[in-house]
Amino acid sequence: MSNTASTNKFTPPRIALTPGEPAGIGPDLALLCASKPNGARTICFADPELIRNRAGQLGLDIEIVEVSGAGEYDDTASGVIHVVPIGTAVPSRPGQLDARNARYVLNCLDAAMDSCLAGSADALVTGPVQKSIINEAGIPFSGHTEYLAERLGVPVPVMMLVAGTFRVALVTTHLPLRKVATAVTKPRLNAVLDVLEHDLKRRFGIAEPRLCVCGLNPHAGEDGYLGTEEAEVIRPAVQARREQGWSITGPVPADTAFTASNRADFDTIVAMYHDQGLTALKAVGFGDAVNVTLGLPFIRTSVDHGTALALAGTGKAHAGSLCAAIELAATLTRTRIYDACT
Repeated sequence: MSNTASTNKFTPPRIALTPGEPAGIGPDLALLCASKPNGARTICFADPELIRNRAGQLGLDIEIVEVSGAGEYDDTASGVIHVVPIGTAVPSRPGQLDARNARYVLNCLDAAMDSCLAGSADALVTGPVQKSIINEAGIPFSGHTEYLAERLGVPVPVMMLVAGTFRVALVTTHLPLRKVATAVTKPRLNAVLDVLEHDLKRRFGIAEPRLCVCGLNPHAGEDGYLGTEEAEVIRPAVQARREQGWSITGPVPADTAFTASNRADFDTIVAMYHDQGLTALKAVGFGDAVNVTLGLPFIRTSVDHGTALALAGTGKAHAGSLCAAIELAATLTRTRIYDACT
C-alpha cells in the first residue's frame, strides 16, 4: 500500500507558524501565505498589532483573528490569519532591528513548540530570524536547528533542505569552517545517517532511501594525500551500512556529487558542512526550497533564506519558500498519519 496519504481522507493539518524577526520579512510572508489557500489550518504565533500594521503597510485586505491556541478553530479559508497573541517588547518597524525584541522571537518559538508537543498543532513552520540581534541581546543562539534540539533534548538534529525531489542533509550545521573537520567524527556521522534513514522512511514515505555521501576534502581526500577523514570516518560508515543492506554510496567528491544525474539517482545527498551542500541546492531552488529539521518529535520546516530587512514592508518580498514550507509540513503530516494507520 502506498505511503502517500490522500488529501481528502483526513482533516487539514494544523500548522503552528512563527514569523521570526519582527523587523524582517517574516510578517510579510505570513500575510502573503494567508492570502492564498494551502489546505492547512495555519496559526500564527505573533504580536497581532505587528501583523495588523504590516498588513496595512502592504495594502493587504486580510482579516486578523485572535485565538487562544492552535486547536481552537477549523477554518482553512484564505484571506484570514489566525494569531495566538504574543506581544513584542517594543513596537517593531520594518527593517529596524531592536535587541529588546529578541526575547519575543524566542517566546513565539517556545509557544509554538509547546503547541506541537501538546498535540494541538501537527507541525511547526518557522520564518527567518536574525541570529546577530538575538546574540546581541545576550542570548546565545546559533540557529533554529540547534535551539530546537537543545530545548527538546534531541542529541542529533539533522538539517535537510528540500527543493522538489532534490534533498541535501548536513552532517554539521552552523560551524566556522575551521571547526568542521574535527566535528566530522564517526559517532556524529553514524548518528546523522541513522536519523536521516529513519525520517526519510517515516516522514517522507521512502521505503528504501538511496543516499549519496560526500567526502570532506577535495577529490574525497585523493587517497589520503588531501586529507584522511574519508578513509578514517566516512568510508567505514558507508561500508558498514552497505553491508547492512542500505542503498548508500560514498565518499563521493563534492564537486561531482551534485550533478543532474546524481540528483536523479539519489533520494538525498549528505554533505559534510553547511556551504558544501547548501550552495548547490540553493543554486537550483533558492526562494522555493524548504529547510526541514529531522530527528525531532514533530515535523518542523522553515524558509531557505534570511530576514531580508531591506524588503520588509515594501511589498517586494517573495513568499514562495514560506508557502512551500507550509505545504511540505502539511504533506509530511498527512504522510505520517497515513503511515501510522497502515
